[in-house]
Amino acid sequence: MSAVEPQPDIDRMNAYRLGRLRAELKARDLAGMVVVDAINLRYATGSRNMQLWTLRSPARYAFVATEGPVVMFEFAGCDHLLDGLGTIDERRVGTSFFYFTSGPRMQAKADRWAAEIADLVREHGGGNRRIAIDRVNPEGFVALAEQKLEVVDGQEPMEQARCIKSADEILCLTQAIRACEQGLADLEAALVPGISENELWSHLQATNIATGGEYIETRLLSSGPRSNPWFQECSERRIAAGDLVALDTDLIGRHGYFADMSRTFLCGDGKASDAQRKLYALAQEQIAHNMALLRPGASLKEVGEKSWDMPDEYLPHRYMSLVHGAGLCGEYPYIPYRQDYAVKGYDGLIHPGMTLCVESFIGSVRGGEGVKLEELVLVTDKGPVPLTRYAFDRRLGGLS
Repeated sequence: MSAVEPQPDIDRMNAYRLGRLRAELKARDLAGMVVVDAINLRYATGSRNMQLWTLRSPARYAFVATEGPVVMFEFAGCDHLLDGLGTIDERRVGTSFFYFTSGPRMQAKADRWAAEIADLVREHGGGNRRIAIDRVNPEGFVALAEQKLEVVDGQEPMEQARCIKSADEILCLTQAIRACEQGLADLEAALVPGISENELWSHLQATNIATGGEYIETRLLSSGPRSNPWFQECSERRIAAGDLVALDTDLIGRHGYFADMSRTFLCGDGKASDAQRKLYALAQEQIAHNMALLRPGASLKEVGEKSWDMPDEYLPHRYMSLVHGAGLCGEYPYIPYRQDYAVKGYDGLIHPGMTLCVESFIGSVRGGEGVKLEELVLVTDKGPVPLTRYAFDRRLGGLS
């Protein structure tokens, strides 16, 4: 990153994020929250430790008092990783109770864990025994109930806190996107006939790591006939001249922020077919139409109802959503197609400070190739502003 670029104030960002969470807890009359999910832990405290492993192994957690301290329960031997974090008031060694480390002692360890949480609630809850938790094994839930704590879902306050970004968060996200776009440039430069999908994907992964990024949540890159329907991850298939290559970055980049964008490229030096250009034009049309709807005060349901009318030929292979939030990962809100609203939809409002991904996949139910495009935008008082800048493929009809 250039030295002249503005840099985020990480301490200020961490304080903002913790403040957002506490405001949501207070609004729900909660004494505090037990934060277990690794991404939520990062949001609440600014700390990370073996993030992919701890996403599936709840070895560390924090108690966030609504009005009181943040007590971090760290994985044994990792206390030093918390040095310098102003969000954390007290450090303790965590009591984990997942099966790998607990075996048949899970319930006994869960009881000890819950007793320690209950002590913190008694000390800092002001008589309120209502707490949130975002992830817990059945043994933990039973143990908390036996401590006479009222437990509610913590995902709602956490997702609502995360959805409005500070200026520092937007800087972090923008830096992650710029690094991701460098990875896309490296990937596109490596796209030659005969390269495998796996090898091509490795260029994005390598650049992400080299620029301070962390990991990629999926491996969504497919070519030619594998590009439709969507959600086929990369394989050993050799890409041929004239193939479309569609990908979704799903990249956790610098500062842990989610650089989520999609592009479709044409392999080789030839011209795109009329069929390929038609798919691409439809995807661009859908993105542009739906992006324009993302204005402050619009409801999620309204955006879905006014969204681009996808021709019937492509509806069966539509993407899972029209729009979704992006921050430390994919997050609230989620806007499905109007056809899916009764099953998957919920309402809410678009607010300034939201960072949203606008999605499109166009692939015919009759077969053939598919096109995946996606832009990440910031909602401002005046409307949506794209944060992603990587050019669309001009041979396919794309405009910068």
